[in-house]
Amino acid sequence: MTAGIVLVSIGVYFFKFPNNFSMGGVSGLAVILAPLSPFPWLTASAINGIINILFLFLGFAMLNRGFGLRTVYCSILYSLVIQVFEWVCPMNGPLTNEKVLELFFAVIFPALGSAILFNIDASSGGTDIIAMILKKYTGLDVGKALLLSDVVIAGATFLLFDIETGLFSILGLVLKSVLVDSVIESLNRRKNFFIITSNPELACNYITKELQRGATVWEGQGAYTHERHWVILTALSRGQAVVLRRFLKEKDPKAFFIIANSSEIFGKGFLRA
Repeated sequence: MTAGIVLVSIGVYFFKFPNNFSMGGVSGLAVILAPLSPFPWLTASAINGIINILFLFLGFAMLNRGFGLRTVYCSILYSLVIQVFEWVCPMNGPLTNEKVLELFFAVIFPALGSAILFNIDASSGGTDIIAMILKKYTGLDVGKALLLSDVVIAGATFLLFDIETGLFSILGLVLKSVLVDSVIESLNRRKNFFIITSNPELACNYITKELQRGATVWEGQGAYTHERHWVILTALSRGQAVVLRRFLKEKDPKAFFIIANSSEIFGKGFLRA
């Protein structure tokens, strides 16, 4: 969780805030509100922390036990890390003059961090807390509501800054959505093995005893030869898939097997339903 929060914080503080990239969420709202603040000390980092803490109190008041400890931890840590960055390394402008490069890192760091958090059922708080409240008390489609708010926040950069910043913000919002899904899928990627063999005991013993995985076996028949075969289905990690493939090639060269990628395997040893 801590690694995920640090990645999000790096992307937000070093790349989003200096370039005024507003891609939705609390950090995007902070970018929008910072230029409107009459107080010099009320920077985007400070506003980001204040909003997160306010949402945290709102969550405590309205969600009670439904408010996860992970969200509390991540929300507080996120605000603290951003503030520490501002104290240790004050930013007076972008790190480089390359806006495209800055946008890339403004997207990739938070996307990687968010994917890590989502993968362990955690979040950095902020608008996720609002989503929990809306889900509990209203019949609104939370996903669409949050997407709309992100688009509005990103669109506001056209009015407060310039067209270039607005376009970069919209592009960043789109890239972030795609990248988070891709990273989550990559983190969860496993291998499905379909093995068709006349010697099922060989493969099954190796899968259950050596790889410590389960398997399902059923009888099949060849459409052309009408010979009886056995079909074995098992789900493995990527490393285990390489080991099993090597084993089958060496010990059962006549076996026919199909290996398929899957990022949504639920059950013991995999994702929780």
